This record gives sequence, C-alpha cells and structure tokens, in this order.
Amino acid sequence: MNQPPNPAAEQAALPGCWWHPNRPTGLSCSRCGRPACPDCLREAPVGFQCTDCVHAGGQQQRRQHRGYQEAGFGVRTIAGARPSRSILATQVILAVNVLVFLVTVLQARSLNDNQVSDVFQLGVLWGQATLGAGEWWRLFTSGFLHYGPIHIAVNMFSLWMMGRALEQVFGKIRFLTLYFVSMLGASTAVLLFDNLDGGTAGASGALFGLMGAYAVIVLKLRLNPTGLIVTLALNAFITFGVANISILGHVGGLVTGALVTVAMLYAPQVRQAQWQAAGVAILVVAMIGLLVYKDTQVAAQTCQFVQYRGQELYSCG
Repeated sequence: MNQPPNPAAEQAALPGCWWHPNRPTGLSCSRCGRPACPDCLREAPVGFQCTDCVHAGGQQQRRQHRGYQEAGFGVRTIAGARPSRSILATQVILAVNVLVFLVTVLQARSLNDNQVSDVFQLGVLWGQATLGAGEWWRLFTSGFLHYGPIHIAVNMFSLWMMGRALEQVFGKIRFLTLYFVSMLGASTAVLLFDNLDGGTAGASGALFGLMGAYAVIVLKLRLNPTGLIVTLALNAFITFGVANISILGHVGGLVTGALVTVAMLYAPQVRQAQWQAAGVAILVVAMIGLLVYKDTQVAAQTCQFVQYRGQELYSCG
C-alpha cells in the first residue's frame, strides 16, 4: 500500500533560502546557484537571478560600458562625435573675439572707431594686401575683427546661440573644423568676386557657415524647419537690407558650412573619420587652388604704414 504524500516532510527536505533561511525553496539562482525564494529572484535574460547577482551584474555592465566609451567606442552623435555637454570651443572663440576687440579699442582709443588701430589694419581682409602682397593671414584674422560694439555684440550673441548647440553635435574638433573652414570659404568668396574698395571683417562669415550646418542637419533629420526658415529670413534681410554688409562673405560662409556638414553627416559609417577628413580636405584644397589662381592675376603690391591726415594708415601700392 502506498504512503500518502507528506507536504511537511517534503518542505523539510528542501534547502532554505540563502537570504531567508526559514523559507524552504526548490528554486535557485541561475548565476551563482544559491537557493532563493521567489521574493529574492529576478527575471534575467537566461533563467532567474538572485538580487545580489543582479546588482553585481549591473555594476559590471556599467564598468564595461564606461571603459567602452573611454576607449573611443559607444554612442556617437550623427556627426560621429562622442556625446558631450562641453561647449569649450565656443567659449574660447567668443573670448578671443572679445579680447581682440578690446585690444583694437585700446589702441584706437575709441570704442566706435576701433578700425584705425594697427591690429585692425594688419588683420582686416584687403584684396591688395592679401592677394598682391601675400598677407594670407588676413583670411582668418579678419574673422576676429569687428567694427564697433554693435557689430561684435550681434555676432557674439549669434555665436553663443548656434555654437553651443552645434558643438554638442559635432564635438570640439569637428566643430572647430566647421567654423574655420567656413571662415576660409567666406574670405575666399570675397577675394574672388568682390572688388574690395574697403576692408572686410567680422565673424559673420563663419557664423553663416554654422547656419548652413544647421540647415543640413534639419534636412538630414527631417526636423521642423520653422526655426531655420525664420533664421534664414531674418539674416537675409540683414544681409541685403543693411548697408556695408559683405553679401559675398555671408553667402560664401553659408555654402561652405553646408558643404562641410554634408561631408561629415553623409560619410560612410566604416572609417567615418577618414572619410570626413578627406571630404573637408578636398573642399579646402579647392578653395586654396582658386585663391592661388586669383593671386597670379593680381599685380604684386608693397604694403606699409603711412601718415594720412595725421593718422597712421596701412596702404598698399
């Protein structure tokens, strides 16, 4: 005759939970194998794990993820940069612009007529000085000079609004590349197509490059274009409606910034950085080639400081 089942005897034969010894259980952790009651088990990708193993596994996963990111892998932005909240590049560019403006003001002893300072005249973009005399540094130094406080205030506000957003998308290196190649594009457009009766200066060429980058990002991600349209319309009004604005500089910067961004965002994922560098390099070489060709068509110039109506001016002839 069979004996009837004895639940009490079966429970006494089961091991107690590792964390609750008074709770007999037939379950165990799939990772460490220790007996565990249902309250101490958590569902895992394979079987069930105890709370200690779940906690230890989470810590190990976080360490591996951190090491993965520090090694240069992990989550990337659409431009291939590691995500960062830093806007150091934008802050440095802004600080340099303000510092240069203060130097020109102190030299000229005038807040509104700072263009008469030696630093301004040696850095402003002049066709004769740049092409005829070979003062190529003006391609970039002109982007850090501004005519008066309103000029620099408007440009620095625009830099702060656009730069801090785009730097987080591109990362420091790519953002600086975008900024300075756009500045080169603006200067190239001015030297190739503008008569340059006066000097051209300001960060607006590079800032329009950032605007071109913003336009490409909106199209790439299919974002709401309302903000972009308003920004472009406002800047178009300023560019064509306000006197003494370098239209060619703005257009050159806008187009160059858009092309740089296309090279960065549409580069293949495999060896993305190399493809991006190659695309930007082709653009830079093309602009340098056009400038060299233009230089061969301009007569040689000799530039120096001369006295004119009691003021020391930089003149080429």
